[in-house]
Amino acid sequence: MADVYFTPLRARGPHESKAAKIRRLFDAAGFDAAIRPGDLAAVKLHVGERGCDTYLHPLFARQVVDTIKERGAQPFLTDTATLYAGSRADAVRHTVTAIEHGFAYAVAGAPVIIADGLTGGYWREVAVDGNHFERVRIAGSILDADSMIVLSHVKGHDLAGFGGAIKNLAMGCAPPSGKAEQHAGRPYVEIERCGGCGKCTTVCPQAAMTLADGRAVLNPEHCVGCGDCMRACPEGAIEFDWTTEIRPFIERLCEYALGAVRTKPGRVGYVNFLLDITPDCDCVSWSDAAIVPDIGILASTDPVAIDHASFDLVNSEQGFSQTQLGRNFAPGEDKFKGTWDYTDGRYQFEYAATIGLGDADYRLIEV
Repeated sequence: MADVYFTPLRARGPHESKAAKIRRLFDAAGFDAAIRPGDLAAVKLHVGERGCDTYLHPLFARQVVDTIKERGAQPFLTDTATLYAGSRADAVRHTVTAIEHGFAYAVAGAPVIIADGLTGGYWREVAVDGNHFERVRIAGSILDADSMIVLSHVKGHDLAGFGGAIKNLAMGCAPPSGKAEQHAGRPYVEIERCGGCGKCTTVCPQAAMTLADGRAVLNPEHCVGCGDCMRACPEGAIEFDWTTEIRPFIERLCEYALGAVRTKPGRVGYVNFLLDITPDCDCVSWSDAAIVPDIGILASTDPVAIDHASFDLVNSEQGFSQTQLGRNFAPGEDKFKGTWDYTDGRYQFEYAATIGLGDADYRLIEV
């Protein structure tokens, strides 16, 4: 059983500010053992796609950066290029987006270094010996770092169901080619529902969607399974076979997460922020209304335990109406399935535990 440290959001003085709480969690969770003097310490986060405004606040990252510096280490903020076309598809656009969103050195206190290089080509393989992958592709600067603190904005996700530390490690530490390996599943077009608008062809990063006789056609050899076409279709004519695709996707996700930390035993810490708990990943270029109230901040050295605790805390809340949450409003009901009914976020913890990523059982300790 792993320890997960939790602080709620009530504050009646400067010693109870969110900044102070983050520093207190850093100490309570024992991150001093992970961060050593002289380390090149990665601070893995998500700066948000342009148009999103509920990504992790840069001033929260600053607390972690300053605490790392106080330990004599050298922190840098990091993420990797996206699989889809957008404001973070290469290191130049990604860095510009980070600065626009407040992750400039003057605010966050550390440089932004995109971990997979200028165009996503800087990566190395790590052995995981999983059920889907023998080896996975992890960004070079993630592997080069001596230690890492993973800052995750907890939210929903239309494929993974739940987005926390595991997803941050898996997708966020992989280059685009590694992200493509994880998605792997292929959508299909329901021809009778297709209106021939062509929006799917404009968003596909691999030009796998074309129009023929006024209807969308998928070339499966080019498709990487990113789901951009499905999200763009106004008629809902593009679908995945969720009965067969979801669990294999989650398994691939977990195996990549294992690869991201396998070379750093005892040198990684995790902080999950249960704030602005939106239905979508911060990769989308908008921010929908939160599905539950803000809850608090958690820290642990175990990615599976912290995600499981985060999942349970979200589900313990009363869900908001007039949001993407369509059912399971009551405390104790699965808000993530109520948001994306075909997903299975809980399966992340089950599978991740079986491959040795962490412990699904946790002890929640309030600090």
